[in-house]
Amino acid sequence: MLLSRRLFFHFLRDTLVVLSAHDLSVVKSDRLLFDKVNFSVEQGGLLYVKGPNGAGKTTLLRVLCGLLESETGEVQFHKQNIHSISSQFHQQLVYFGHKTGLNLRLSAMENLRFWCQQHEQNVSVEAIYATLAELQLVGLEDIPVGHLSAGQQRRVALSRLWLKSSAKLWILDEPLTALDHSGIDLLMHKIVAFLRNTGAVIMTSHQDLQFEYPKQELVLEYRI
Repeated sequence: MLLSRRLFFHFLRDTLVVLSAHDLSVVKSDRLLFDKVNFSVEQGGLLYVKGPNGAGKTTLLRVLCGLLESETGEVQFHKQNIHSISSQFHQQLVYFGHKTGLNLRLSAMENLRFWCQQHEQNVSVEAIYATLAELQLVGLEDIPVGHLSAGQQRRVALSRLWLKSSAKLWILDEPLTALDHSGIDLLMHKIVAFLRNTGAVIMTSHQDLQFEYPKQELVLEYRI
């Protein structure tokens, strides 16, 4: 009976792992960025990736998304290699990088409607307007994004976190950049709500994370 309980709890713990990295190593411009990185992130888990500029934080996140190949190791989503289940993986992923990925000639509404179609998210126009209102963009929904401030453009891009209901994993690279205090508070509350709803988050930030939620930390060092 004791053995069966141990096996049950071991199986239960394995099923909670959303994303895991195994012996990841990356070389860039003949410089070893990081070597044999290992970690796992479970449902409701937050991994905070830290390190100085040039340590490889963005590169690591791009490897975790499947946008870059590592020299060694692999990334697994629910214990399967992400490249072998690429469609399933990306359906449940939101990656937010340094660039907003917005067409500056289109309005916030047009950008988000197109993005939802591309990601097969059945979201109504009313729901998009409601999301933009929640992000304090009322009255700016139909203005070309290029006419908005950097912080407002950032909020439009971050709306995707609100709109992709199928996502189970967020990978966020410096998501607080260009946001004012109210924008940071909105994003932090959204991240905590996502985590409490069994989502998993991996993120970098040069700012201190000012919210009450347990987190793992992965520190990358700059290698000469």
